[in-house]
Amino acid sequence: MKAFDIPFLDLSRQDAELAAELNEAFSLFLRRGIHVLGPEVSSLESEFAAFCGTSAGVGLASGTDALLLALKALGAQSGDEVITPALSAPPTAVAVSLAGAVPVYTDIDATTLCIDPSLVAERITARSRFLLVVHLYGRMADMGPLAAVAREHGLILLEDCAQAHGAAVSGKAAGTWGRAGSYSFYPTKNLGAYGDGGMVVTDDAGLAERLRSLRDYGRIDRDRLGEIGFNSRLDELQAALLRVKLGHLERWNRRRRELARRYLEGLDGLPLRLPRWDGGEEHCFHLFVVECEEREALRSHLEERGIQAAVHYPVPLHRQPPYRDGGAPPRSFPVTERVAAQALSLPLYPYLREDEQERIVEAVRDFFGVS
Repeated sequence: MKAFDIPFLDLSRQDAELAAELNEAFSLFLRRGIHVLGPEVSSLESEFAAFCGTSAGVGLASGTDALLLALKALGAQSGDEVITPALSAPPTAVAVSLAGAVPVYTDIDATTLCIDPSLVAERITARSRFLLVVHLYGRMADMGPLAAVAREHGLILLEDCAQAHGAAVSGKAAGTWGRAGSYSFYPTKNLGAYGDGGMVVTDDAGLAERLRSLRDYGRIDRDRLGEIGFNSRLDELQAALLRVKLGHLERWNRRRRELARRYLEGLDGLPLRLPRWDGGEEHCFHLFVVECEEREALRSHLEERGIQAAVHYPVPLHRQPPYRDGGAPPRSFPVTERVAAQALSLPLYPYLREDEQERIVEAVRDFFGVS
């Protein structure tokens, strides 16, 4: 793998700063000798639910499982249709399929890059059961209209918050607008574990209780099954380390917003489509995504200067081979297609140094011949 002077993400900087706290948490974990569903998981569930503004959290083995088990706990059945955006990471669609349901894709809004509320109604059929909203790149979807259309048509509103730790709109956090919100703790997330992990947050006590059963084979006690469930428990060690990181999340998100402002100022006036953000909305900037008609040329230009950029996501969900209906031409979603072809993610994480960011901005400006 090619080494870059400025990598897209360097988690070792975070680890170095937190080393003492992480070692202390690990030592406590070793002294307790409790490895599965112990006090660290319970504490993280309470603390992360409070961070989001819900009454309950249920820790799970991954963000994909968080979506899958939320769908199952909310009653997803074979053939149910789940309306969801055409642009997202593949796990969004995979979770729907694993739940036995059918993803029904919808185009995205050109500003938020999340599902377009004005297009949802036209995708509703007699089989529609869920509206699965994805808060992409750390920016929340337009939740007021989306919640309204879900109520009007009797859809269960579920939120994929895998990239939205700390994001909010109109004072309400990601994961609190519908029946539940599903989070991922994959290492690259704003709140990342040292492996896989996930959580569902909800204000529905009954739903939380069912999720706790489903994650543990469907047990009602040690020896009796209430239903056929899963093995999807968040590790006690991961929970202990995530609790350390959770204490820093607000500070890290503030730094992400500060870096985003610097990018917006430094790249202003270039032939790029920049994120539209006035500084008021609580965008948590999991990714800083620009759109460029010459994306691959710009990406190569940056790599030649030792800067690693990334693409999220070049193949929309409706064009993924498993979701192409019998090989027929997929439905066209023009905004999704444009973003998939033009989106480029620039390095942005809390430990990116300002001198590194200045190099990135200078390199982008140089690509366009602007000093």
